[in-house]
Amino acid sequence: MTYIVVVVAYVLMLLGISVYKSRTVKSDEDFMVAGRNVPVYMLVATLVCTWIGSGSLFGTAGLTFRTGVSELWFSAGAWVGILVIYMIAARVRRIAQYTLTDLLEKRYSQLAKVLGTITIIIAYMVIAGYQFKGGGRFIAILSDGAITPETGMIIAAFLIVGFTVLAGMVSIVSIDIFNGVIMLIAMMVTLPFAIAGHGGLDAVIATIQQARPSHLSVMGGHDFFWVVGIALPTFLLLMSESSMYQKFSSADSEDNAKKAVMGMFIGVVVVETLMMLIALVGFAIYADDPRFFMADGTVNRAMAEEIILRIGFEQLPVIIGSLLLAAGAAIVISTGNTFLMVTSTNVTRDIFQAFFYKNATSSQVVWIQRACIVGIGVLAYLMICLLYT
Repeated sequence: MTYIVVVVAYVLMLLGISVYKSRTVKSDEDFMVAGRNVPVYMLVATLVCTWIGSGSLFGTAGLTFRTGVSELWFSAGAWVGILVIYMIAARVRRIAQYTLTDLLEKRYSQLAKVLGTITIIIAYMVIAGYQFKGGGRFIAILSDGAITPETGMIIAAFLIVGFTVLAGMVSIVSIDIFNGVIMLIAMMVTLPFAIAGHGGLDAVIATIQQARPSHLSVMGGHDFFWVVGIALPTFLLLMSESSMYQKFSSADSEDNAKKAVMGMFIGVVVVETLMMLIALVGFAIYADDPRFFMADGTVNRAMAEEIILRIGFEQLPVIIGSLLLAAGAAIVISTGNTFLMVTSTNVTRDIFQAFFYKNATSSQVVWIQRACIVGIGVLAYLMICLLYT
């Protein structure tokens, strides 16, 4: 019960902040790019939260459980991408557009903008839907099965859409400072407790060496071409991350946009490394648990993806576990908000403003985008339901 109380209290706190910040939204610029007045520390937090989402909480953790330390090559592709982005962040802020497609139009043509818009809308709706799905799994674990993943997905979708509708980018950057901090603290505290719970570092290493020695190999028994093959997708995804470019436009200065990217690099490397290590310790903890393995000895992928939340719910002291589960809620909410925000901004600016409401006032644009958020949220939910049925 403590877990539920802590997580609900945390979500209600975030909701209160969003409601309060909604009163400060006076224009479409406030709603889309937070008035272009976001300080560096808030920008760092929201950029980290942009990248660390359900894919990290479930997918990356599950990959670590299955493959071990070599998973870091998958994450490293994004780390390299962040360093490349560092070189252009100030220029993006100087151009000061709203979306990545605005930049495409400025650099190439209107056709490039249209193609980019279509691509982003489809891709980001799927990613937003995945956050709903991740939220459903999270709520099912939190409720110890009392709420099904399907019902949990509806609850998660409702919450994520609600947060985004309230104050747009102002809401996102305001709550992400809390989400980023709790995410970092929870991972830093969880790791030593998880190690101690299994008898110490030597016991963890011994268990892994006995069960699957390749999990401790940096290359995992693979060659250089394998490294390139798994690092390249995350590198390309990071480089084309539209929400990141939109958040650069929210920065209060060009210099701070550049500083925030370096802060993002440090934050993402630290959090993803901690998550990898926690999942690796989780492999040692659950090495003999039949729930995590199939009859033929292969890893149960679905259970492996829940390893971090399972550790929080089953292995840690209640207070630490509650902190980790609150961080799980933060991860799902922050990423879901961002992808809904980006998609709705593209639909609002590149479709409705460009073709139907060219003379819409700033206030009308805000309400058009709020309606788009709701509509996209519904479509994302339906799309993810179709994909997983």
